Order: sequence, then C-alpha cells, then structure tokens
Amino acid sequence: MAVYKYIARDGVGNELSGVYTNVDSAQMLRAELMKLGYVLVRARRERKSGKLATRVRQREIAAFAYKLAGMYSAGLPIVRCLEAMEEQTENRALKGIIADVRRRVEAGASLRSAFEPHRKLFSDFFLGMVEAGESAGELSRALDLSARYLEKRLDLRQKTRAAFTYPMVVGAVCFLVVLCLLIFVIPMFSQLYGRLHIDLPGPTRVLVMLSVLLRHRWWALLILGAGVVVAAWRMLANPRVRICWDRIKLRMPILGPLSRLLVVTHFVRTFGMLTAVGIPIIDALEVAGAVAHNHEVSRVTADLQVTTRAGQPIAQSLAAHRIFPPMVVQLVASGEEAGILADMLEKSADLLDKDIDRMTASLLAKLEPALTVIMGLVIGLILMAVYLPMFDYMARLTS
Repeated sequence: MAVYKYIARDGVGNELSGVYTNVDSAQMLRAELMKLGYVLVRARRERKSGKLATRVRQREIAAFAYKLAGMYSAGLPIVRCLEAMEEQTENRALKGIIADVRRRVEAGASLRSAFEPHRKLFSDFFLGMVEAGESAGELSRALDLSARYLEKRLDLRQKTRAAFTYPMVVGAVCFLVVLCLLIFVIPMFSQLYGRLHIDLPGPTRVLVMLSVLLRHRWWALLILGAGVVVAAWRMLANPRVRICWDRIKLRMPILGPLSRLLVVTHFVRTFGMLTAVGIPIIDALEVAGAVAHNHEVSRVTADLQVTTRAGQPIAQSLAAHRIFPPMVVQLVASGEEAGILADMLEKSADLLDKDIDRMTASLLAKLEPALTVIMGLVIGLILMAVYLPMFDYMARLTS
C-alpha cells in the first residue's frame, strides 16, 4: 500500500486536495474518488503508509480519541467531527489517516471498518471499543474509555521507564569509563611496562589484549555485536523461543514480579473497559489477552474462555491461575455478585497501578546502591590490574 497526495474536482468544478492512504496505484485512487463523486486531476505518490504509523505517537491517538468523543457527545455528526479533527491536526501523518477514515465513512463504511486499515496504529482494543460503541449506541462513551485507557497505559509506561532511567545512566557511564580506560590509559601503561621489560601478570595481559582489540579490531567487534543482535532478533521471531522468553520474563528473580503486574494490569484494564461498553465476555477476554502482548497470558486467556463458556464464574477461573493476585480475584468475585464487574475490574487495575508504583520505587531503592558498588568494583579491578606490574617492579627495586 502507498500514500498519494492528490488534487480532485467535483461535479461543479470545485477543486479539493488531500492525502489518500492504503491504495496500490493511482488507478485505484481514481476509482476510490469516483465513488465519492470526485474526478482525479493530479496525484503524486509520497511514501509508504506503513511509515505513517511510526510518525504518530500514542499520546496523539489518545488526544484524538478524547476530542472525537467530546465533539460526538455534543451532537455533531461523525463526519463533521472527523473533518474538524482533520483541520486542526498538525501532524501530517495523522492528518492523512483521519482524512482516509473520513472518506471511508462518507462512502458508507462503519467507523470500525474505516479504522480497520490502520489497525496497527489504533490497536485491536480501540477497534473493538468503536465496534461495541456503534452497536450499542454509546460511541462517545466508548471513545472516551479508549482515550482513558491509552492515557493510563502511556502514563504507566512512562513511569516505568523513568524509574529505570537512573540505572541505565549509571550503566552507560560505567561502560564509557571502562571504554576510555581500555582505549587511552591501558596503551600508555603497556608501553611503559614494555620499556621497563616487566613481565605482565594474567589480569594485566587480559586488559592489554582487550585494549588492542578495541583500538585495532574495533570493526570486528562491531560485526560481532551486529551478528549477536540479528541472531537474537531472529530467535525471538521464532514462536517457540518467544513463548519461552515470555515465560522467563514472568518468572525471573528480580524483575519477574514487576513484569507480572504490568501484563496483568493491561489485561484487567482492557477486559474491564471492553465489558463496560457491552462487548461479550468471551470476545473481551480474547482482545484483552492479545493486548497484553505475552504468550503466557494468551495461554491463560484461552483457558479462561473455555471455563467461561462452560458456565464457571470468572473469579473462579482467575483463581486457578497464579498470575492473578488474590486481590483481583476477590474484587472480580464481588463485582460478579453485585452485577458491577466492569467497575470492579477498573478498580482492580487502579490498585495494581499503585502496586506497580510501590514495587518500582522499591526496586530503584535497591538498584541504586547496588549499581554504585558494581561500578566501583569494576573500575577498581581494572585499575588494580593496571598497577599490579608497577607494584611488582617497585618491590624488586626495594629488595
């Protein structure tokens, strides 16, 4: 699929211009415009539509959903809402996508079908919410819930990244310091020890070899690093390896509990918002499992669908899987009994968010001193290996 910037003319000779996505050729663009009552005058292919999604941030999608929900709830027709959003959007990529959605709606497509070609950007969750909102006559609520979900998910991701910024910075500084020592300091001492004809101990010889590799065979190290990255990427593309990796992420000693909370929060919040707009429980479970982006959760979701079809209460099904905290199970059970399952699921997700904040702060408090000690040990061992020959030489001179 390609993206075309075009100029067209209507039946009375008025010209309009725009951007059309997801067409294979100018002939297809001409046919699409003819369905809308326009004649193509000029078209220019700009860029692949797949690149549009990479230029649109999820924060912009959340803002788009909020504004669209607000205008639609005020009584404006959906086409007018899309036109207004198209005019006020500054991001050219998002503007082209909104224009494409508007044209499809004008041609008679449902809003869900209009968003379908841009599924990768808007996600299965957003499309499911729009479809449920259209069928239930609660489109404005569905869009508002979608925007809230996207915003909460982005906030959670931002908090998690911000919490681990310090460890990443410390690790990067440690790496740069070691790199500078190997490239600039070790060669000077190596030349000095060579002039003094000092036998180098094992640790010092290892440092000298690493220094030579970095200074004279850096290209080989780059090729090796690129090969490792490509091999790891291909391994993770293998479904079996991906399943094992997803299972390991949930069970690793330190970060495993945090990973479990993150995927469970995404699952519970998605499940709750989908059921809030009337999506059947089985379908809501399927979408929630897909949104979690974890094969282990997908396996659990499949089991939940089987037990739910068999008539088993959802809380009882959740309790059979240790990945769900007891607090979530109890709230879901209470929600099922009181008929407010969606509200209890959202409350569970909010409580899990607070648990994630506390766990992240606790991990950070433990990682900061640990990383400082590790950084000091690494640099200290390198300096000790550098000065070992000097100590031996001084000892021989004084003996």
